[in-house]
Amino acid sequence: MDNPPVAGFLLPECEGQEVTTATPNPSVTAVPRGVWVLGFVSLLMDVSSEMIHALLPVYLVTVLGTSTITVGIIEGIAEATASITKIFSGALSDWLGRRKLLAALGYGLAACTKPLFPLAPSAGWLVAARFIDRVGKGIRGAPRDALIADIAPAQLRGASFGLRQSLDTIGAFVGPLAAIGLMWWTADDFTAVFWVAVLPAFLSFALITFAVSEPAPDGAREPSRNPLNTAAMRQLGTAYWRVVAVGIVFTLARFSEAFLILRAQNIGLNAMWVPAVLVLMNIVYALSAYPAGALSDRINRTALLALGLAFLAGADLALALLPSLAGLALGVVLWGLHMGLTQGLFAALVADTAPPSLRGTAFGYFNLFTGLATLAASILAGALWDAYGPAGTFLAGLGFALISLSGLLAIGKSFTKPAGQ
Repeated sequence: MDNPPVAGFLLPECEGQEVTTATPNPSVTAVPRGVWVLGFVSLLMDVSSEMIHALLPVYLVTVLGTSTITVGIIEGIAEATASITKIFSGALSDWLGRRKLLAALGYGLAACTKPLFPLAPSAGWLVAARFIDRVGKGIRGAPRDALIADIAPAQLRGASFGLRQSLDTIGAFVGPLAAIGLMWWTADDFTAVFWVAVLPAFLSFALITFAVSEPAPDGAREPSRNPLNTAAMRQLGTAYWRVVAVGIVFTLARFSEAFLILRAQNIGLNAMWVPAVLVLMNIVYALSAYPAGALSDRINRTALLALGLAFLAGADLALALLPSLAGLALGVVLWGLHMGLTQGLFAALVADTAPPSLRGTAFGYFNLFTGLATLAASILAGALWDAYGPAGTFLAGLGFALISLSGLLAIGKSFTKPAGQ
């Protein structure tokens, strides 16, 4: 079977798996209703989470007196926790043959942890709240993504994941924007802002509970009896594990966005305006994610991944060498473009390469390994910041990004075939 242009070098002979190469309908209205609803579920939860997370690094450093390496460890552990949880929730969704229950449980747990942030009397409590919140994210992530893959037609898979990512990211800039306004209105009252963030979290939980319908199980598809055994790992196939490997390398080149916030504080931005960093990044991210996803349904995805890495390298360069508001803005815009060109695309690639009966497990493994890479990258970034300052952190990121780009281009030349050959 010829390699389809939709996936480029990441989709070689797919070992019996069907790959659809039909030309998608480019209209966003063709995306199924269920994907839209799940996008708004993500939007509301991100409004809540980002209202808190946009302020949390500064709150930890300036109010509670923690070090930047501690912030890196907290962020890395939080995201790694979410990723480790995803492998179990994804596998459980395959074993049950159902997705919505686990996704709703994850959103509900995250909503219930939001009041812990304003009530926390110490950094230890905040770490615990962040940890439990990320467990909720881990429970919902893989089943939700597998549910989108079940709902979306194969020829609209990139567009569907891109749309969900765009809506999710709208919440990710509305949240920090709301935090800016509330910090101004309350005269920098962190606790008051954290309390307001509770409301959209519970609205998100209500929406997935009452407005999302799960497709009826495919009678011809048998639920996986043990999705976490070695036989199931082999069944995922070479193409899938190649996607995982590329995702790990990408993640090592990118650390937590908490360091963008700390860079803003480092150049002298007032605490009230620090969340504007995430607002700008996520506006760019939201505007680019759906077009990138729709485009990836029609062209070789290698080029989009390489372009995303090039934008990441440019962001690191600007953040390292231009310690000014203009340099910060340039770096943040390029960082947002990198996210838009890679994150939804990776989700589509996982759905492309994984067998339908193991999609939850596939998203779980992908997020597990990339989450562990996030932990390593964030701890390294914090250590470099403490030792060499922000320039050391971002120059190291630049080096990893260039190494990753070189490896990606080399692999792409080896595996990509022109369409029709």
